[in-house]
Formats: sequence, structure tokens, C-alpha cells
Amino acid sequence: MESALVSGVQGLFAGVVSITIWQIVMLVIASVLLYLGIKKGYEPLLLVPIGFGAILVNIPLADMMGKDGFLRFFYDAGVLTEVFPLLIFIGIGSMTDFQPLLQNPKIILLGAAGQFGIFLTLLLALALGFDKLDAVAVAIIGACDGPTAIYVSSKFAPHMLGAVSVAAYSYMALVPLIQPPIMRALTTEKERQIVMGAAKLEPISKTTKIVFPIAVTIFASILAPKGAPLIGTIMLGNLLRESGVVERLKSASENEIANIVTLLLGLCIGATMEADKFLKAQTLLILGLGFIAISLDTVVGLLFGKLMCAMTGGKVNPLIGAAGISAFPMAARVVQAQGQKYNKKSYLLMHAMSANAGGQIGSVIAAAVMLSVLQGMGIVGG
Repeated sequence: MESALVSGVQGLFAGVVSITIWQIVMLVIASVLLYLGIKKGYEPLLLVPIGFGAILVNIPLADMMGKDGFLRFFYDAGVLTEVFPLLIFIGIGSMTDFQPLLQNPKIILLGAAGQFGIFLTLLLALALGFDKLDAVAVAIIGACDGPTAIYVSSKFAPHMLGAVSVAAYSYMALVPLIQPPIMRALTTEKERQIVMGAAKLEPISKTTKIVFPIAVTIFASILAPKGAPLIGTIMLGNLLRESGVVERLKSASENEIANIVTLLLGLCIGATMEADKFLKAQTLLILGLGFIAISLDTVVGLLFGKLMCAMTGGKVNPLIGAAGISAFPMAARVVQAQGQKYNKKSYLLMHAMSANAGGQIGSVIAAAVMLSVLQGMGIVGG
């Protein structure tokens, strides 16, 4: 009887005895993520479930990611199959208004320029010795688009999903801190004070808004077939929005479905942050390269904005080039705030929103192009 009691007490404290210093470190990191999401308001919809998932997976002996684990079920069903990020893309599409872009289509060039940091970081990651697929997963952080980063990393570098996802959403939240110093460094005060003409507000016909997602899906998918799921889902969501005949589906996509999937996806991302997998020198390198990628995207977008400024005789404020990244609509708000800081008569929001919408499409197409190139090289299968 005494022996059984001792064994029972030992079993009660087995978790305490089994916990490692690295698991304690991860519990602290998870708590920091929760603090940033709850107290600071940094991407709380993702950081809160990610942080709690990281706590659950680092509880000793809980075996949350074991064969029959609670988190393993959702990870296998939604992340490995790529279903979760694609469902979120439908929700993003249904919430995105591309009208500012359609009113000023040439601004889409800023959205394209804002993706060059991805490809520059890809070359840097390869030079640092990353495997080709791992390098793609790291570079795509520069898209500043969480679902895109999650889709690519879960598909081709699942062992890096936790680090890539945390980097992507952390930097998205930090855009208001990352971009302004770069804006000041690359533009003159005279350029920052440029007042752009009022954005063209001529209404876009309903037919045009319906044809747009269909045309983009067909064109972009033919150009980069490997990215068809990414492009197709975001444009399907936008078609639900603009068609005006499926309000229930649109509402479900941007509310119930998006909310449920965001919760489960966050938990699954946190579940990849096991101490023995996350606490590596490579994680710090991924975080560093992600910062470089987003910074380079901002740099190239601003430089292209300066080019447009020169070509139009000073009619384009180059600050709007910073909105070419895909942090929608945060980057556009940062541009507006910076423009107002240097000239109270400057209202750049609508122009920046056009560039930001272009960046939303550009980030998805950039990922699609990278995946299709890998397919063409025989690195990934058809």
C-alpha cells in the first residue's frame, strides 16, 4: 500500500521532474507572445492562439503533438493539407475592396515593386546555406502576408512553420515601427511634402468588379500554375463580395469560417514551437532574414515611388511606394500618417490603399511564381 502511494505521488509530480530548461524557456517565449497580443494589441487574433498553443505543446508528458494528440489532429487535418491558410484567403478576399486599385491601375506597379525584397532575400538565404525549399519559406516572410507565409512554409518547410509564422505576424504588427525610418532615409523632406491630386473617385461598374477576380485568377494561374490555390481562393472571396448574390457565403467567409480557422491555425502554429525544434540558431537567422526581407520590400517600393515622382514631374509622393508591401491596410495607414506629419494638406490614404491592394495581389503572385519556378526546376512535384 505504501509503495503504491509513493508511486502515485511520483506520478503526480512526473511533469515537474520531467520539465527541461528549454521547455521553461519556451513557456516564457509563449507568455511573451500572449503579452504582445493581449497587452500591446499586436495581431492578437493570431498571437493569442499561437502563444497558448506553444504553452500546450511544451507541457512535459502532455504529448499534444503525439500520434493521438489533440493538436496533432488539427495540424494534420488543416495545416498539412493546406486547408486552413486557403480558407483564410477566402475570408481575406471577401473583406478586400480592390476599387481604389481599379480606379488607379498604374499604382499596381508599386505593389509589384514591393515584392522585390522577397527575391533578394531568397538569394541571401541561399548564399547562407539554406536548402532551396527552406530559402523560399524564409524569403516569403517579406510578403508581409501571414497566410501566404504559412501556406508556403507548411507545404515545403513544415519544420520551419513556427519560426516563419511568428516572424511574419510579428513583423506585420511592427510595420508602423519598421517603415518610418526607412521612409525618412530614402526620401527628401521636399518629396515627403508633395500633395497628390485627389484620387479619382469615378465609380467602377459592377461588371468590372465581377470580371476582375475572374480575370486575375485565370491570368495569374496560367502564368504561375503552382500558385493557383493561393490566387484562386483570395479571388473567390472577392467574387463572393462583389457579385452581390451570395451575401450569406460572403458573411460566413469573413466571419464564422475565418474566425474558427484563425483560432485553429493559431493553435497549430503554436504546436510547432516545441522546444527541441524551435530553440535553434536557425530560428534567430530566420527572424533576421524576415526583417531584412520586409525592409528590402519597403526600400524597393520607395525607390520605385521616387522613380514615378521623377517621371511625373513631382506629382507622385514617393511615400506611397512603402504601401506596396502586403500589410493590408496597415502600411497604407502608415503612409497616410507620415504624409500628414510633413504636410497637413497631404492626404495620401486613397493612393496608398491602391498600392496596398496591389501589394496584396503582388505578394500572392510572387509566392505563386516562386513555387512554379521550383516546379519547373524539378524541385517540387506537379
